[in-house]
Amino acid sequence: MLESIVHWLADTIFRLGYPGIAVLMAIESSFFPFPSEVVLPPAGFLAAQGRMNAFLALGSGIAGSLAGALFNYYFAMALGRPLLHRYHRWFLVSEAKLDRAEAYFRRHGEISTFVGRLIPVIRQLISLPAGVARMRIDRFLLYTALGAGIWCAVLTAIGYVIGRNATVVTGIDALMESPEIRKYTGLAALILAPLLALVVTVYVLRARRREGRAD
Repeated sequence: MLESIVHWLADTIFRLGYPGIAVLMAIESSFFPFPSEVVLPPAGFLAAQGRMNAFLALGSGIAGSLAGALFNYYFAMALGRPLLHRYHRWFLVSEAKLDRAEAYFRRHGEISTFVGRLIPVIRQLISLPAGVARMRIDRFLLYTALGAGIWCAVLTAIGYVIGRNATVVTGIDALMESPEIRKYTGLAALILAPLLALVVTVYVLRARRREGRAD
């Protein structure tokens, strides 16, 4: 049932073109569990067929991702901290731990936001602790755009490659059900994992070096 709704929603909004891509990616970046894999690969596929511009599709995807992330950010900023501190016992954490978590995100919010945008499920949620910790909005937008831009570019490229190698024009529904999309997105995740681990390792080493100099 959910899969049918997702396909219907994607097909309906895709008729709006680039604004539709932005709307879908904004939904994907907010609370609604909408997979980005059904948005940008079809856009890349249509770009390969000359029916869309790949760069405009990519820009629309990044813009939508930022809009959805900003919604979560301001929602968490307005309601997150008061609710968490008022009902912290429901989450089995103490107020002291919540304060430490906020302090951690204030120190390492940039790398957390960047890496989080490249990890499934977490990419929709990473904006919430950023809002709770009141991360600087310019840094939040920058690192969200960097992480979202990489993922959007990967998905658009996957659709483009499939479109360039397609022998027949494929409908949106058929494309979204294609095993090639799952294959390539899974491969992209495997390639990104060690790269992200390297980025985090370099960040941790540099942070420790700065702390050592400060001492």
